[in-house]
Amino acid sequence: MTSCERKQRLPIGVQSFREIREECGYYVDKTGFALRLVREGKHYFLSRPRRFGKSLFVDTLKELFEGNRELFEGLAVEPQWDWSEPHPVVWLDFSGVNATKEGDLDVDVGEQLRDMENEAGVAPLDASVRGRFRHLIRSLHRRTGRRVAVLVDEYDKPILDALRQPETARANRDYLRGLYSVIKSCDAHVRFCFLTGVSKFSKVNLFSGLNNLKDITLDRRFSSICGYTEGDLDTVFSDRLEGLDRERVREWYNGYSWGGKERVYNPFDMLLLLDTHEYSNWWFETGTPTFLIDLLLEKRVHWHRLDGMVASGQLLSKFDVGDIAPEALMFQAGIPDGSREA
Repeated sequence: MTSCERKQRLPIGVQSFREIREECGYYVDKTGFALRLVREGKHYFLSRPRRFGKSLFVDTLKELFEGNRELFEGLAVEPQWDWSEPHPVVWLDFSGVNATKEGDLDVDVGEQLRDMENEAGVAPLDASVRGRFRHLIRSLHRRTGRRVAVLVDEYDKPILDALRQPETARANRDYLRGLYSVIKSCDAHVRFCFLTGVSKFSKVNLFSGLNNLKDITLDRRFSSICGYTEGDLDTVFSDRLEGLDRERVREWYNGYSWGGKERVYNPFDMLLLLDTHEYSNWWFETGTPTFLIDLLLEKRVHWHRLDGMVASGQLLSKFDVGDIAPEALMFQAGIPDGSREA
């Protein structure tokens, strides 16, 4: 990767780490978090709202495990990573899935596995999707001699999209539970596992087959693994802040905190503000999940009752099809403290 004399592009909506780095986009270095995760554990789960940088972080993990050192030049992880041993990556991405009909989810997962099998040159088994998933992980390990990094993005979208169709939502949940259980059965072949999504579904009902996940959603050490801190604005985006009232910026966009004292800014909001210098509810206009609005209206939630609410880990762990507390829904969907009307 060639170095850039100046950073030119605000990566609005860009989820490709490679694209940002190769096109000299502004990038807030999250690779130190990636390094810590890999060094300190193996199986992780993270919940964050939409448009908060989850997919970009997962893509960063992919490029890291594949050993693409040129993309990490000058970043925190670059001098501390063993670039001589790349690992194969299996990445399931449910962001584009529309699984509101029976069989949709199985077809989509099968297509994703087919693409990975073709790219890796692994002959597919004439078996179920779970069997092919298991075969792919084991084959990649045996072929390369290195254990596999398994990444799952938007793990919960097939369930959330079908919440107003409870039978389909439960069927999708049960399907995913079986799929994710494959990861544990292949533990000897897995180097690292990272699942992320908007919500934190009950472990009993979704992750019973993958009960060794470490949930870092409310871990203070990772409270800024996604999002921008005050320090990020001062360093990475200093040349874009001219003319902006920082107190007003904080009032509009600095209302997120996950278990720590430090608050972070929504990246999508901030990038659009830095681009337009106009204050608006950018996230709410483009990233609000339809299921959030539908369920809040259905439950007749009064906004003032949620003011100052603190969501506990116990409350969030009860999240499941047909049993969703409004407080957990609001917290996980990402309505920030301090949201303003346009």
